[in-house]
Amino acid sequence: MNKEQIIGKINVALEQIRPFLIDDGGDIELVEVTDDLTVKVKFLGACKSCNMNPSTLKGGVEEAIKKVIPEIKAVVAIEESLEV
Repeated sequence: MNKEQIIGKINVALEQIRPFLIDDGGDIELVEVTDDLTVKVKFLGACKSCNMNPSTLKGGVEEAIKKVIPEIKAVVAIEESLEV
């Protein structure tokens, strides 16, 4: 499976959990898939500051992604970098 196919499957998985995040005033964005198959995502809206986002990341996002692509090593949330 090439990187384009992996990204497509990840986006399908994110679409499945997105409605739950939107219901809570948030969202999620795929940032990058590294060469070692680590997925980097960014929480948006209310999800950025929610104290439950580590649980959502592991129990929701990572589980959904690994269900469609078991080869994924990890799913990590990144913070927005500040532009200087």
